[in-house]
Amino acid sequence: MKITSTSCICPVLVCLCFVQRCYGTAHHSSIKVTRNQTKHIEGETEVHHRPKRGWVWNQFFVLEEHMGPDPQYVGKLHSNSDKGDGSVKYILTGEGAGTIFIIDDTTGDIHSTKSLDREQKTHYVLHAQAIDRRTNKPLEPESEFIIKVQDINDNAPKFTDGPYIVTVPEMSDMGTSVLQVTATDADDPTYGNSARVVYSILQGQPYFSVDPKTGVIRTALHNMDREAREHYSVVIQAKDMAGQVGGLSGSTTVNITLTDVNDNPPRFPQKHYQLYVPESAQVGSAVGKIKANDADTGSNADMTYSIINGDGMGIFSISTDKETREGILSLKKPLNYEKKKSYTLNIEGANTHLDFRFSHLGPFKDATMLKIIVGDVDEPPLFSMPSYLMEVYENAKIGTVVGTVLAQDPDSTNSLVRYFINYNVEDDRFFNIDANTGTIRTTKVLDREETPWYNITVTASEIDNPDLLSHVTVGIRVLDVNDNPPELAREYDIIVCENSKPGQVIHTISATDKDDFANGPRFNFFLDERLPVNPNFTLKDNEDNTASILTRRRRFSRTVQDVYYLPIMISDGGIPSLSSSSTLTIRVCACERDGRVRTCHAEAFLSSAGLSTGALIAILLCVLILLAIVVLFITLRRSKKEPLIISEEDVRENVVTYDDEGGGEEDTEAFDITALRNPSAAEELKYRRDIRPEVKLTPRHQTSSTLESIDVQEFIKQRVAEADLDPSVPPYDSLQTYAYEGQRSEAGSISSLDSATTQSDQDYHYLGDWGPEFKKLAELYGEIESERTT
Repeated sequence: MKITSTSCICPVLVCLCFVQRCYGTAHHSSIKVTRNQTKHIEGETEVHHRPKRGWVWNQFFVLEEHMGPDPQYVGKLHSNSDKGDGSVKYILTGEGAGTIFIIDDTTGDIHSTKSLDREQKTHYVLHAQAIDRRTNKPLEPESEFIIKVQDINDNAPKFTDGPYIVTVPEMSDMGTSVLQVTATDADDPTYGNSARVVYSILQGQPYFSVDPKTGVIRTALHNMDREAREHYSVVIQAKDMAGQVGGLSGSTTVNITLTDVNDNPPRFPQKHYQLYVPESAQVGSAVGKIKANDADTGSNADMTYSIINGDGMGIFSISTDKETREGILSLKKPLNYEKKKSYTLNIEGANTHLDFRFSHLGPFKDATMLKIIVGDVDEPPLFSMPSYLMEVYENAKIGTVVGTVLAQDPDSTNSLVRYFINYNVEDDRFFNIDANTGTIRTTKVLDREETPWYNITVTASEIDNPDLLSHVTVGIRVLDVNDNPPELAREYDIIVCENSKPGQVIHTISATDKDDFANGPRFNFFLDERLPVNPNFTLKDNEDNTASILTRRRRFSRTVQDVYYLPIMISDGGIPSLSSSSTLTIRVCACERDGRVRTCHAEAFLSSAGLSTGALIAILLCVLILLAIVVLFITLRRSKKEPLIISEEDVRENVVTYDDEGGGEEDTEAFDITALRNPSAAEELKYRRDIRPEVKLTPRHQTSSTLESIDVQEFIKQRVAEADLDPSVPPYDSLQTYAYEGQRSEAGSISSLDSATTQSDQDYHYLGDWGPEFKKLAELYGEIESERTT
């Protein structure tokens, strides 16, 4: 089968179409396929050949963007088996078959029914087949072929990245590269000049140029100044068909900004300035501003200001505000209109970041002259000193002069000044001041030991303008005088051991003085010479503001004397010297051999414990209350005890209980003691009435004779034995009292029965020799004896 194409691209290619039509088969290596045949040649045997089947192959072309009313002819399919009788049917399958491409199944002509766009799809792959129309059997095997869409110049160049924003330093050399732009064309770059682009500049000359082939934009002028013009808008065009007439074009905008370089020095707008500053301006405050202009921007415009000359260099200073690039003028020292009325300063402003490429345009600094006029202001009084320190002795009389402050009006008017002291409402007023002279005097007697220092504030004001005030601090130190005698540093608890030796140091004391060190130490310790010499203790001055207490004799006894008193004198080193007397209390205690205290008098212990008299009384009251509670408790217990006797008739003995002492043997009302004096007068033995005895005891007459013959002691023993052997006693203990006094002692009776009407001539003085244990008894009997004598 043979495939032929009759497509023509344009009039220019008519000859190409003609050549294709005429020589298409040879150009595309067409293969002609024929049916299987057997050729008989005379004299030769019949030779069978394998049939050759195939397509006459051509690559079809179709123009894009066809706008004609009729379908566009693409080409023709033809099989060698086609005899032109319509028995062969051509079938087309593949991309676009039946929709874009249609085929005449009888003639094999292929047409395109739609307008194609090469930029969307460049070619289509199709399959062709010839079959027998009657049997529908393939006459040829299916073959594949391609229909290419042939390009036309229907796409203009485009700048996909535009518009562009770019910067270039000012003052750059001519030809400095700025930016390279690139345009793309969607047409086929391999076919014709449809995609061949050239660049040109439409706007931006004569400042910039563009390379036609590469699209590189460059500066076209020398020393382009940013301060003259900063922004440029450059329009670049790209045209295909190599820029020929009829080519399509596209354009873009390039915004170019010149960046700053330090090519402009700072400049002061004026060469002379004048500034007014009042003399009341505070030190450290800003009094004015000055600024130099710089056409550059950013860091290229940074500058510093300095004072390079002038008579006000020591009075004023200048600093740079980095935000506003201004010079801030500040006051270093106070101004005084009366002393100097004007100052002159030479101020310089210089760039901090220099570009040496442009040093030929310098110098990059400028200077100006500033004249400062000092303004006269009505100022408050000025004290002669920033603060005052005064001294006054304590105990000085009221009205004593402490010191004087002085303030003057610094203005030329020299107004009079008045003084007064600032007091708070709650402050005690120890001083006053003369309103006209400024003399400070005391109003109260001062005590250094109470307040050694005073701080007061003195205010001065002008009489003509009382609102103008000045303040000054006055410190007043109170000087010491020797008005306090020395005292013992504390209360000392001094103990001496009974076994102390002569000359032994038992304690060390020290003193203190409320006065200043000049009138206090050194202290002198001594005994009062007006008193007799103490035989027990002495005092030694250690000459280091301490003194030692020493013993004069050996051994001390608590029983003889447990407390000693030592009067001492202390004097200070002041002029005149003051002295005081104190009495030391020394307690005697029993000590171990190594000096440790073993025990002291009870009173000493209480004193050493630090208990007051009230505390001792409270303790004694508590003890008495406890004793009363105990006695009351015992009494209640006894009153509630049940009696041991079963009935009132069951009385074994005549036991009478009473609470008074009575009169001894002569008191016979409560108890008959005749039986004690004469055992024979005792009653006969009685049996218990509560039970019936089971045994008989000794007959009565026998008992009476026995009582006559035995002593009372034997009588009591007999009674005890009878009680122990009595089987009728109840199962509880019983009390039987017989009040037997026993035999007469050698010392005689101490009963008062026989001494009621006689005076005793006993001498009790010997009790004083029995020791301290009988001291109280000896005192009592001594008092009785003295009363009797009286």
